[in-house]
Amino acid sequence: MFNGAKGNSIKIGHTEMEYITFGKGEKTLVIIPGLPDGLKTVKGTAKTMALMYRRYAKEYRVYVFSRKNQLENGYTTRDMARDLKEAMDQLGITRAYVKGISQGGMIAQYLAIDYPEVVEKLIIAVSMAKQNDTIQQVVQGWITMAEKGDYKSFIIDSMEKTYTEDYLTRKKYRWMYPLITRIGKPKDFTRFIIQARACLSHNAYEELGKIQCPTLVIGGDRDKVVGINTSEEMAEEIPGSKLVIYPNLGHGAFTETKDFDRQALKFLS
Repeated sequence: MFNGAKGNSIKIGHTEMEYITFGKGEKTLVIIPGLPDGLKTVKGTAKTMALMYRRYAKEYRVYVFSRKNQLENGYTTRDMARDLKEAMDQLGITRAYVKGISQGGMIAQYLAIDYPEVVEKLIIAVSMAKQNDTIQQVVQGWITMAEKGDYKSFIIDSMEKTYTEDYLTRKKYRWMYPLITRIGKPKDFTRFIIQARACLSHNAYEELGKIQCPTLVIGGDRDKVVGINTSEEMAEEIPGSKLVIYPNLGHGAFTETKDFDRQALKFLS
């Protein structure tokens, strides 16, 4: 049922990087999650992830990597790509299909730019390559909430900005805010804040032309986190890339529409 799901960690410098793996396919798929990784790593989520990405398990051996556990101040998305490459090297992953979501998409950009030999195909989802007012205001707001330890406000704001009104209503998430905002609060927000600041300094736009692997860029036309037109901007700069934009969806498009995984699987195969 869980496709051999298991969790592990690997030594990166003076700390460790958590990862999970599952699936029985011959090809390797690396998934890089978004900014919520700053609150909680993938440790202990192997079965959950295997269930969530079960459609990929037949054709791929899937790896989902967190950022390393201990992050230094000034740690950038390019640094994250470097450490991910080191983890892949240690695990013997010489070439992989790569899917990055939100901040994971930022890291994936640098992985393809700096280490083109390891990326077979690339999916960049609900992400951006250069700064804009929307991401600056939203993520700086989250940093301020984290610095105050205001987990409740952060969770509600991130939910409201990620998902559409229809999705929040249909799934009754607002009714569950009192419960959701009490679950998963980290003991310390430092790791999240460092990752969030990396989002605010990310700028790979001028180097996107170096990405030579087949690339799929997916986004929503109402993204309240990274801003609108960010997917279009990336697709214009990445040679030969394919663009999929979901109308009336935002940052949570990868969750809200089943077509997201269908498009991803079609592109990867």
